[in-house]
Amino acid sequence: IRVGFVAPPLQFLANVCIVLFLIQSLDRLILCLCCFWIRVKKIKPIPKEDAVADLETGENGFFPMVLVQIPMCNEREVYQHSIAAVCKLDWPKSKILIQVLDDSDDPMTQLLIEEEVHKWQQVGANIVYRHRVIRDGYKAGNLKSAMSCSYVKDYEFVAIFDADFQPTHDFLKRTIPHFKDNEDVGLVQARWSFVNKDENLLTRLQNINLSFHFEVEQQVNGVLINFFGFNGTAGVWRIKALEDSGGWLERTTVEDMDIAVRAHLQGWKFVFLNDVECQCELPESYEAYRKQQHRWHSGPMQLFRLCLPDVIHAKISFWKKFNMIFLFFLLRKLILPFYSFTLFCIILPMTMFIPEAELPAWVVCYVPALMSFLNILPAPKSFPFIVPYLLFENTMSVTKFNAMISGLFQLGNAYEWVVTKKSGRSSESDLVSLIEKDPKHQLRGSEPDLDEIKAEILQEQKARKKKHNRIYTKELALAFLLLTASARSLLSAQGIHFYFLLFQGISFLLVGLDLIGEQ
Repeated sequence: IRVGFVAPPLQFLANVCIVLFLIQSLDRLILCLCCFWIRVKKIKPIPKEDAVADLETGENGFFPMVLVQIPMCNEREVYQHSIAAVCKLDWPKSKILIQVLDDSDDPMTQLLIEEEVHKWQQVGANIVYRHRVIRDGYKAGNLKSAMSCSYVKDYEFVAIFDADFQPTHDFLKRTIPHFKDNEDVGLVQARWSFVNKDENLLTRLQNINLSFHFEVEQQVNGVLINFFGFNGTAGVWRIKALEDSGGWLERTTVEDMDIAVRAHLQGWKFVFLNDVECQCELPESYEAYRKQQHRWHSGPMQLFRLCLPDVIHAKISFWKKFNMIFLFFLLRKLILPFYSFTLFCIILPMTMFIPEAELPAWVVCYVPALMSFLNILPAPKSFPFIVPYLLFENTMSVTKFNAMISGLFQLGNAYEWVVTKKSGRSSESDLVSLIEKDPKHQLRGSEPDLDEIKAEILQEQKARKKKHNRIYTKELALAFLLLTASARSLLSAQGIHFYFLLFQGISFLLVGLDLIGEQ
């Protein structure tokens, strides 16, 4: 029965996954080569010289009206830092309006944020506070509501920053010039940097992934095809592009990718600035990261199902349609989590019990090692973590695969939106150093009492010690399968398969017991 009925379909599925694995690996290799070519040729978006000169001198009236939005929801740990950073943006006060879009349902948090806004108003900042009682549509609904204000018609651009983002004072001066005399540019996206990337192993591994995303994926797509997924924050939109594309829609949990796709179909071009960074915070607990990744991998499948007819009938070239359907959605959002989970977490351990189906060593070891090496190149200081990175990515494939399936078929918690938990701890040192370096620019009324902050941090740390680690049953079940398969591999002298299964099983065990991250 095993030889005649079980092994053939398992081998067939293995061969399909290997083909998909090789196609995706080839795509990643091409992206890396393109990134290398961009760096060698020193290609980067350059604004018009007169636009930069106008900003420096203020001549010719080139200071367009800019709306700045900070959407937030119950983010008590970080609201002060984002509001302070945005209020210090170097732009004429008569040409900028800051909207603090508060969706908090905690009354104390609402009062704190409103008070912070009031304090900045007293020192002359052009800032307003908006609060929605009914949180329809989550972040998309919040932004949509803000754009419906009557005064928005007076503004040409809108910059968006999530609550944990802290733009530098010259952010607008380094992004807005790219719009001048480029009427087809709809979005200018900056790269993220992370204040807590060295906080623990989990944040280090996230930094590897996101460094590759910005340095390679976003930069290459921005240079070659002027299209990439909007990252939801640290970007500046031309308001006309938002309006032409239908505005913010609440139909998915990835409203940023949704508006980017619709804008691209309308012919708008995007610019990615790899040398303009905006600091933010990485989730430090596995639970927070897991929920974030579920939203990031469920949403694209919801969007793919909804926008596929629009892409097919759009008046764009065949190659743009091919890029969006096959590369942007299928290969990088669907095929990647599918083969990663199926091949390395299911098929590989099953071949230990069904030896008639085989996976060659180059599939198990050499190609994954090469891909991990390519992924880690944009973050060279992370090379010591290349093995944990490879193992953790396979471990996360369970969450990503589950999210992809739920988004594609609208199952379970596909439309669940959970605000990523922030610690705010990484920003305290920035605040202290800022006070020491430049005390005269601090806002007296909103300076937090550092003793109180330390007391709160101590209380939080005590609370963390009292927390019990979560148990993740799916990860533990796969740990049992992989460790059992590694024992079977050892008995049959499988060599490289044994080591991979053993360490991958240990990785699943650690994650299943919540022994990674802040715990």
